Amino acid sequence: MGMTITEKILAAHAGKDVVRPGEIHMVKVDVNLANELSAALAIDEFKKIEGASRIKDPKTAVFVPDHFTPNKDITTAKLVQRVREFALDQEAIWFEIGRAGIEHCVLPQNGLVGPGDLIIGGDSHTTTYGALGAFATGVGSTDVAVAWAIGETWLKVPPTIKFVYKGAVRPWVVGKDVILFTIGKITVDGATYKAMEFHGEALATMPFASRFSMANMSIEAGAKNGIFHVDELTREFLAGVHKEGYTEYQSDPDADYDDVIEIDVSDIEPQVAYPSLPGNAHPISEAPKVRVDQVVIGTCTNGWIEDMRQAADVLRGQKVAMGLRCIIVPGSQIVYKQALKEGLIDVFAEADCIVSTSTCGPCIGGHMGVLGDDEVCVSTTNRNFVGRMGARSAQIYLANPAVAAASAVAGELTGPESIVGSRAPVPIDREPVAA
Repeated sequence: MGMTITEKILAAHAGKDVVRPGEIHMVKVDVNLANELSAALAIDEFKKIEGASRIKDPKTAVFVPDHFTPNKDITTAKLVQRVREFALDQEAIWFEIGRAGIEHCVLPQNGLVGPGDLIIGGDSHTTTYGALGAFATGVGSTDVAVAWAIGETWLKVPPTIKFVYKGAVRPWVVGKDVILFTIGKITVDGATYKAMEFHGEALATMPFASRFSMANMSIEAGAKNGIFHVDELTREFLAGVHKEGYTEYQSDPDADYDDVIEIDVSDIEPQVAYPSLPGNAHPISEAPKVRVDQVVIGTCTNGWIEDMRQAADVLRGQKVAMGLRCIIVPGSQIVYKQALKEGLIDVFAEADCIVSTSTCGPCIGGHMGVLGDDEVCVSTTNRNFVGRMGARSAQIYLANPAVAAASAVAGELTGPESIVGSRAPVPIDREPVAA
């Protein structure tokens, strides 16, 4: 019996010829990520480990402050200061604001993650890097600390669900819609501690950023990891960020899957996840005309340059509705500079949007976009839990950048056709991904 791509990566990092679901193995860690919140806790735990004073391999330790950065108050300033001092003292990889952004965009764009890698991170959306054919998963701060000390972690091998996407995508449909539809189909716990392995010819017709969105949100179905096989689109992205020396793995034809689910993407229109679960997904054509107070476009799930282009395609020549605030959050400084180069920042400014620094702030209800009582937000972020973005009485609708942009103009939840009519969207991949 063969192995899946996830099993092959885990076997290689465990020094085994074969691993099977349910087995627990110690595995070598290629990249160990922490943001300012998870790092602060990990530093405390690291200092409790007897004999641990230095990170075993500082080249594998990556620190990206992004949750409350730029610092929103004295408390967070001191927290980031502490993490910065630790990272620099350890000679680890440190990303300061100005050359960084949101961790899950920063690592791929700087060539720090790639096919065949085993990546852990003190953030649940570390699953993002599965878009590149890597095994990537979120862990607790204690696991981060132990991996700093010994360069390894323990993992239970997950069973794998194979998702096969067929057909042709509709206009305005991107990976965000596909993953919302998928989570709606299997529910938010339908892949708990399983690998979600994505296949199908439909994936090759979507912008590459769609894969990051899908892998990112695999955790919203409870998955241990989400993963894609490497193809020419992957190699083009990796060449653009100067990533070399990686190992490509492919699932064997006789690999054993926990389930195989086929989905025809031609049946999928732009999706909206109603409050308060990502799995509460519905087609935009059925969405109620809900009044909207705030729109957030960007962050780690949809903050790539392709997402900025899709939003600008709808916002160009338009104005945000009176009484509504629209916040654009590029996923990184690299995305911001590319958007500036392409004139997208001008489009957003002319539409009366505000362009934020790259931060997780509004997504986690931390700063720079917190919701008040009973406010309604349409957001391209990954979670719409009660209280996620501010007041517990606020309501969050998850959608792709085109739907979010259209809702910003209309002042109510709506699809892009209501703003641009029947014209086709501008091809999103008209220029290479910035690197």
